[in-house]
Amino acid sequence: MGPAIPGNAIRKKGGDRLLILMGRTLLFYALLLAAMRLLGKRQLGDLELSELVVTVLIADIAVSPIVNNDVPVHHALSQLAVLFGCEWLLSYLSMKSLRLRTLLFGRPSVLMEHGRICQQEMRKNRFTVDELLQELRLQGVLDLKTVDYAILETSGELNVILKAEEQPVTPSQLGIQVPEGGWYTVLVSDGRVLETQLTARGRNDQWLKKTLQTYGCSDAKDCFLLLMNDAGETYFSPKEA
Repeated sequence: MGPAIPGNAIRKKGGDRLLILMGRTLLFYALLLAAMRLLGKRQLGDLELSELVVTVLIADIAVSPIVNNDVPVHHALSQLAVLFGCEWLLSYLSMKSLRLRTLLFGRPSVLMEHGRICQQEMRKNRFTVDELLQELRLQGVLDLKTVDYAILETSGELNVILKAEEQPVTPSQLGIQVPEGGWYTVLVSDGRVLETQLTARGRNDQWLKKTLQTYGCSDAKDCFLLLMNDAGETYFSPKEA
């Protein structure tokens, strides 16, 4: 039998392994955040086929060096760099080439046309009747005769276009002029004044104080949310105790 290993040495070794594990986890977390940010916001929405493949592979590659200290970190980093490089290159080339974009992502499929189910397209996309009815219900459509087009996008999302007589009436169709409200900007968020956005709206602290007072709020710290749109309309929500 070999010499006994002191308990404090075992604990030190275990502590070192824990620090290495935490360090690797933080490293890959930061790198993946940065890489996904560089790839663009498109990656955060509905995934195309190539993006789904990359996401699955990234998860597998990133986990290996975290849970297994025997896997060198630089090996995993090299693999991730190749994956992200390929995804970036494919994204760039698909923007330039319609043929490549069609090859990689396919084309939208019309599953319903003028209230008629396109059975051949349904079979081609392996889209069942139950799935079609479910997607229509999710969009508030119960009567299939009201559907003009139901289009299965390349991301897998079903877009439903109702017939003209079934679509909501707009103010312009009724000859009514509606003032433009525009985009709402956050001026106060959870008691914190966003000075940059306040200035961008052409307002100052004095205006903010008067506006809060109209809502019965004496201090911005008591405001949970204050919004203002292009027309100068505001929305106020007090902070709950």
